[in-house]
Amino acid sequence: MKLLNRSAFVVLPRQPFADWTNKLNVDADGLHQHLTLEEQRKEGTVYLIDEVANESDFNDALSTQWLKIFHNELSAWDELGDFWPHELSYELFRQWFDVHHQIIALDLSEQPLMMAALDEY
Repeated sequence: MKLLNRSAFVVLPRQPFADWTNKLNVDADGLHQHLTLEEQRKEGTVYLIDEVANESDFNDALSTQWLKIFHNELSAWDELGDFWPHELSYELFRQWFDVHHQIIALDLSEQPLMMAALDEY
């Protein structure tokens, strides 16, 4: 087991996000399917951030990272952004997602940690 010098956000969809995803048309691959909120919340997304020590550090990190997180969550369902909300705001982000923070991140794998850069927005 290895202690990572990271903290994390766990992001889970709320009902408005599930409603939005279920209004989308089936994608070209036919992979999009209608999912209930419960089904969507079975798997959240974990975002590692710089290690933090207290609640205000989490608030600061979220205030600077929310738009990247929002883009990532939206693009998982609409890669080209054709059906994204017209105005992305922090308030809308908080209406669409629950964000839970984790101070400590541990790596239980014996495999080396691999990284792949994703496109930045």
